Amino acid sequence: MRNVSFEGSSLVDWAAYNQARSELGTGFVRILGYFREDGVKSVIAIEAAMRANNAAALVIPAHTLKGESRQFGAEPLGMLAEKIENIGRDCVEAQDTPEEALAPVARLRPLFEETLTLLEREASPVVATAVRRPMGGGFGRRGVSAGA
Repeated sequence: MRNVSFEGSSLVDWAAYNQARSELGTGFVRILGYFREDGVKSVIAIEAAMRANNAAALVIPAHTLKGESRQFGAEPLGMLAEKIENIGRDCVEAQDTPEEALAPVARLRPLFEETLTLLEREASPVVATAVRRPMGGGFGRRGVSAGA
């Protein structure tokens, strides 16, 4: 059963997401929070490794991000992390520098952030609805008077 809230998104396999949600039960939101924390750390570590031109330092954080992404059905993010991991491994094996990883690493943070936004919105539909729906009044809206 796909959740219709973000059905148009191709960033998340909602069947896999819902399966993980079902299997993890009440711990789902907590584990999603760990994914956020670990993902942020992994992205930072991958970017630092790229800046340092250190192929070996790409491998573990990319591997971690790959597995955790796929657990929540975030297949495009998992595939990008896997690409970075494989480039890192290949460069270590060939004793080469990871210039080839520059473009995938540059796409990583925006993809992670966009994917995480979708996952978190879906995990908390009440909060997401409140965020998406403007509160009364606001710029360009008439306020409701007490007598109306």
